[in-house]
Amino acid sequence: MEKQPCVYMMASRRHGTLYIGVTSNLVGRILQHREGRFDGFSKRYGCVRLVWFAVADTMEAAITREKQMKKWNRDWKARLIEEDNPQWDDLAIGLGLPPFIADLRSSEEALLDSRLRGNDI
Repeated sequence: MEKQPCVYMMASRRHGTLYIGVTSNLVGRILQHREGRFDGFSKRYGCVRLVWFAVADTMEAAITREKQMKKWNRDWKARLIEEDNPQWDDLAIGLGLPPFIADLRSSEEALLDSRLRGNDI
């Protein structure tokens, strides 16, 4: 697989905890986040949903962008995500990965909660 530098944001859920990272293998890195292979921030806070990413020309450019974004306030990050992904969907599905099982469970729970409140969906 060809290396493609990119910067990305993972989230624990919609409007949840955010993690910003950089990689040259986005699909591989998403799998690492989902499987909790490394101890640290994203594992501790359950950041397993890819909500935004951008491809860079070089790894240096991706690292520079990552460092800039880490200094941003939360509202700026949320606005960037919501420009192209207003529902904070897991973009990994569009890259060929299956939905993360916790996302399926939370969708089912939301549907059940809505029905218990008397709402028809």
